[in-house]
Amino acid sequence: MSIVHSDGLGQFQHDNATPHASRVATKWLQEHSSDFIHFHWLPKSPDMHIIEDIWDALLHVVEKRSTPPRTSMDLLTALQDSWCEFPPGYLQTLVESMPHRFGSLLRTQGGLTRY
Repeated sequence: MSIVHSDGLGQFQHDNATPHASRVATKWLQEHSSDFIHFHWLPKSPDMHIIEDIWDALLHVVEKRSTPPRTSMDLLTALQDSWCEFPPGYLQTLVESMPHRFGSLLRTQGGLTRY
């Protein structure tokens, strides 16, 4: 965090999924709490981040390749190629969907949404 946010303004957020709330992860967060701001979320709260959509899209494109990646370098190349294949405006569309996503979350009072 200090490398990426040398100004001390780094912010860490996670969704409290079981692996993120393990004793090891919790201990690490406590030991490094002075290095960044840690946002606390309800356990298993809906994930409203567009990164989930991006990961899903990348996964589908990589899975459809005629030759699956066999090494970590093959995977890196496949992911980079897949990123470049996103249609123009794809990321902007995801960003513009945020008000609708949060509206859905508010309507369900923090419950499950279709996102």
